[in-house]
Amino acid sequence: MGRETEKFATECWREMTTTLTSVADGADLLLTGVIFEQPAANVAEYYDIPLATLQFFPVRAHGQLLPFVPAPFSRIGMTVNDWLAWRGTKKGEDAQRRELGLPKATGPAPGRIAERGSLEIQAYDEVYFPGLATEWAKWDGQRPFVGALAMGLPTDADDEVLSWIAAGSPPVCFGFGSIPLGSPSDMVAMVGAACARLGERALICSGSTDFSDIPLPEHVKVVGLVNYATIFPACRAVVHHGGAGTLAAGLRAGVPQLILWTLPDQPFFAAQLKRLKVGTGRRFSATTEKSLVADLSRILAPQYSTRASELATRMSKPTDSAMAAADRVEDFARLKRVG
Repeated sequence: MGRETEKFATECWREMTTTLTSVADGADLLLTGVIFEQPAANVAEYYDIPLATLQFFPVRAHGQLLPFVPAPFSRIGMTVNDWLAWRGTKKGEDAQRRELGLPKATGPAPGRIAERGSLEIQAYDEVYFPGLATEWAKWDGQRPFVGALAMGLPTDADDEVLSWIAAGSPPVCFGFGSIPLGSPSDMVAMVGAACARLGERALICSGSTDFSDIPLPEHVKVVGLVNYATIFPACRAVVHHGGAGTLAAGLRAGVPQLILWTLPDQPFFAAQLKRLKVGTGRRFSATTEKSLVADLSRILAPQYSTRASELATRMSKPTDSAMAAADRVEDFARLKRVG
């Protein structure tokens, strides 16, 4: 898998270099996400145009990563991770910079991006990581918190799902995003049994998993795409994979959450839910019917719902987040152009 990933990444570097170099000529600003921000940063450096990065998770070194890890160790660990990631992509980056006529990079991209004075938009709410804004104050506005960016588009299933919810008690909503489940039937059996033991109904958002032709208990409903901003507030709790968008939708809805994580950033979000006392988390592969019952029993306690409702009042509104991000990008491009 490592060799296949390296081959794929090398191809992406080459294609992105060609495309970005072509379309960025004469641009006022280059905006990139976290994944493959290095090629974008190099093209921005080549044209000497401002760079803005959109980060859905605090990926830059800081001391707030995990509540039980001392701040200095957190910073050291994240710095080492940046260095290792750079060494893993150095071959492709060296080739790109050589093609662009840039000198060979002597350190990881995050440091170079910050040193160029780039705008690093933090597309999540500051409340997730208490103290992070203070720690990053030294960057003098380069890392603004705008809140999670979510389109909140309605779907054809929203009204039908709300009607099902209204016909009984508020359900526990389960969703696992774009990664297909290995055994959908086992998941339905586990969710159905756990919720039956707790006297709860279950709403399963299928995502990229095919749940067709699987018998469903009477208290379980499977749906496709739904608008989380509409559906989550009508649920008792949300169980999901720990993606940034789903996490924000649950916090804005004011409902407790259980993260069953698989990818590297997701356990950190789970740790923050525990820290905020509005949810908990567990590795997806370690989840059983017994653990699911225990975890749901914990987050369905009244105090979790009370704290989640209170935290929702401190979350940014989706429209405000989008406008804040757009304003920051436009102002940054204008300032750099004038400067």
